[in-house]
Amino acid sequence: MDPVIAGKEPIEVEVEEGKTYFWCTCGRSARQPFCDGAHKGSDMAPKSFKAETSGTVWLCACKRTREQPFCDGSHEAL
Repeated sequence: MDPVIAGKEPIEVEVEEGKTYFWCTCGRSARQPFCDGAHKGSDMAPKSFKAETSGTVWLCACKRTREQPFCDGSHEAL
């Protein structure tokens, strides 16, 4: 199953150092860019990541990034 394109621009998120986040890989979550369990019943699962520092990050919404969960500009080719 290919992920749904949830958006064609990255999503700006404030993260806290040491906190673990679960990025949606399927594109179906209503809580983009984070997982809400919408992948259940598929072979997809969220990607967990721990914030190394507090601050702003840009998370991928197109679900095509090679730098999961961070935007790498892949949306520009859609």
